[in-house]
Amino acid sequence: MKDYVVILERAADGTWGAYVPDLLGCTSGGKTRDEAARNVREAIAGHIELLRETGQPIPNPISAAEIVHVA
Repeated sequence: MKDYVVILERAADGTWGAYVPDLLGCTSGGKTRDEAARNVREAIAGHIELLRETGQPIPNPISAAEIVHVA
């Protein structure tokens, strides 16, 4: 099992997008943050399955995220 960083971004219309920096092209979205998070989990599973099926390497997670508070 690998842990991938997921970036969740709120769009101007209030919906949410999600992408995985270490899995090129792996994106998803939803009406809410929770929905986008659930959907991107499914997208990751499907992305990795497709890589396996096509004999491509599965990238190791290398990205890191941190919340930085600015005064």
